[in-house]
Amino acid sequence: MGKTAFIFPGQGAQYFGMGKDFFDKYEDSKKYFEEASKILGFDMEKMCFEENEDLNNTQYTQAAMFTVCAAILQQIEKTGVKPDVCAGLSLGEYAALYSCGTITFEDAVYLLRKRGMFMDEEVPDGKGTMAAVLGMDADKIDDICKNTEGEVAVANYNCPGQIVITGETDAVEKASKTLAENGAKRVLPLKVSGPFHSAMLKGAGDKLEKELKNIELKELKMPYVANCNASYIYDNSQIKELLKKQISSPVKFMQSVEKMIDDGVDTFVEIGPGKTLSKFVKKINKDVTVINIEKVDDLEKLKGLEIC
Repeated sequence: MGKTAFIFPGQGAQYFGMGKDFFDKYEDSKKYFEEASKILGFDMEKMCFEENEDLNNTQYTQAAMFTVCAAILQQIEKTGVKPDVCAGLSLGEYAALYSCGTITFEDAVYLLRKRGMFMDEEVPDGKGTMAAVLGMDADKIDDICKNTEGEVAVANYNCPGQIVITGETDAVEKASKTLAENGAKRVLPLKVSGPFHSAMLKGAGDKLEKELKNIELKELKMPYVANCNASYIYDNSQIKELLKKQISSPVKFMQSVEKMIDDGVDTFVEIGPGKTLSKFVKKINKDVTVINIEKVDDLEKLKGLEIC
C-alpha cells in the first residue's frame, strides 16, 4: 500500500489573489486571514488579494504564503485525507510543521513574519543575490562554487537539472560565468532581495533562535522531512535547531523527495499557490502521482485518494 505526502511551496509562488476562493467560500478558511491580521498588525486579506508593493517583499511574503497554505489545508483535512509524512520548501517547512501538529498557526505566522524581517535586514541591498542553474549536475555545480573566490554555494537542490546558487553578488556572477562556460544550459539571475540560504544569513538564524526559545512545540502527529538534512524527523527535540540552520543552509528538496519515495510514498499533494513543487517532483520521479491543491475546485482531485 502506497503512502501520501503533503508538500508545501516556498517563496516565489505567491501571487495576488492566492487563496481568495477559499476565503470567499469557507468561513473557517476566512478566519485564518482574520487571525493573521490580528497577530501581525496588517490586513492579510488586502496583502493577498489586492495588488500592492509588499506581497513580494520577504518581510510579508512568508507569513502571507503560510496563511494561504493553512487556509487550504483546513479544507483538505475535512475530506479525511491524511498524509503519512509532510515536507516543505524553505518557508513551506513551517506549513509542514503546522500540518504535523507540532506548531500552532499563531506561532508559525508570527515566526515567519520575524524570519522574513531578519532575512531581509541581514544583508544590505545589492550585496547578495541568487541564480538558477539549468542542465548541470549538482556535484559539478557544487565543485565550481567551492572553487570560486568569494561567498557562493548551492542554495536549493530543486530537481535534476535545476539547482539554485546563492551568495555575494560578485561571487555569484563569477560562478555563473564559469558554470555557463563549463556546460550549464542556462544560468538565470533571480529577482530576489538577498542571498537566501547562504552562510551570509547566519546572523538571521541566530536572531530567529531567540524567538524560537519562546515557542512551545507539541509532539509530532506524523514525521516530516527536514530541509537541512533530507531526513525524517519523528520528535520535536531537533526542530528548533533545524529551523535555525535552515536559514543559512541549502534546501535539499530533491533529496527529501527521493527519501520519501524510498520510504514508499507514491502520492504527493502540493498544498498552496502554484504548481512549482509538483513540477519538481515529476522531474525527480515521473512514476509517482502528483496532485496540486490551489483552488477550491482542486479539492475534487482528492476523491480518488484513500482516506486514512
